[in-house]
Amino acid sequence: MSKSIQSIERAAAVLRLLARGPGRLGVVELAGALGLPKGTVHGILRTLTGVGFVEQDRGSGKYQLGAALLHLGTSFLDVNELRSRAINWADALASRSGEAVRIGTLLEGRALVVHHVFRPDDSLQTVEIGQLLPAHACALGKVLLAYDRAAATALGRDLERYTQRTLTTAAGLGPALAQVRERGWAADVEEMTVGVAGVAAAIRGHGGLVVGSIGISGAVDRLCDAGGTPRAGLVGQVQDAARAVSRELGHRW
Repeated sequence: MSKSIQSIERAAAVLRLLARGPGRLGVVELAGALGLPKGTVHGILRTLTGVGFVEQDRGSGKYQLGAALLHLGTSFLDVNELRSRAINWADALASRSGEAVRIGTLLEGRALVVHHVFRPDDSLQTVEIGQLLPAHACALGKVLLAYDRAAATALGRDLERYTQRTLTTAAGLGPALAQVRERGWAADVEEMTVGVAGVAAAIRGHGGLVVGSIGISGAVDRLCDAGGTPRAGLVGQVQDAARAVSRELGHRW
């Protein structure tokens, strides 16, 4: 049996740690977790950065997965597979939350709805499968942009306004996406449609790469408390559904 290539094994270990981590990681943190010299880890990171698999934050000097790797990770996942693996969990989320559920992926800077479950009541509703939503103005899209910096950057500086609450500048969207990465979920409160709010979380595949998002949408007074903050119980239900679908796709925490 042929021997494995140590440098590739170590690079893979670095990528796994960055995929599992709660945020950006520094050389010292990675070296400590892997039991490797800092110089060795720095060399690996420099190489991975050069091919776009890792990006370094200029402010903190820490590292995160790069856009090239994220695109590589999502290319193997067929939209139909995402939908088929998520359909039962989406149905369950709609039943528990009492709200409409959507599953999305990024397509040319917008959130493509690949699956839609109606709100479980008798109200008139329209199928949204195939719709392209403005990623910067909906929770479903914010999750996707938060983990795809290339797509977020490609949106440009000036973003289309849909309501008075829409984030219309890159300077405003950037901190919002950072918050999504920190807390693990996204929200929009009347940012795309007046009177409507949404909550979404990331769906991850092998290696922790984000391959889609799942979320609920409905009237603000149902999804949010009196202060306009999404209800914790609903946020928890969305995150549970996202974790369940991620497990179906092979992600392990």
